[in-house]
Amino acid sequence: MALERTYAMLKPGVLSRRIAGEIISRIERKGFDIIGFKIMRIPRELAEKHYAEHKDKPFFGELVDYITSGPVIAMVLEGEQAVKMLRLMCGSTKPEEALPGTIRGDYAMHTNINIIHASDSPEAATREIGLFFKPEELVCWSDGNKDWI
Repeated sequence: MALERTYAMLKPGVLSRRIAGEIISRIERKGFDIIGFKIMRIPRELAEKHYAEHKDKPFFGELVDYITSGPVIAMVLEGEQAVKMLRLMCGSTKPEEALPGTIRGDYAMHTNINIIHASDSPEAATREIGLFFKPEELVCWSDGNKDWI
């Protein structure tokens, strides 16, 4: 299996609802290494760059407004097939289609105020990590438990 990095963002509603620890615990229990972590307010320009592929869609303005409405937790995760595995954990972006047991299935009620962002491809992960983290902000480490996960 290929070791990959992916980008994850816990959106403003997560901090407002006080559920960040629950979601981060799920990510850790799955076996991801958190190698980058910060709480931040995203400037509008960065939010627009992050969601540039949606610029011509009718929900673009709402998406940018929401992501800049409060602090987020930005993370870089490392693990085997990290992009695919995190996307599976997140569930469908449409809450009514997100299965129970997924992050969105358990915590999200509305598509436009989604709980979590997860990169949708290795290329997107590389681009998104570069938008939110400097290389020196990433800390690679090993806890010796890889054989058990």
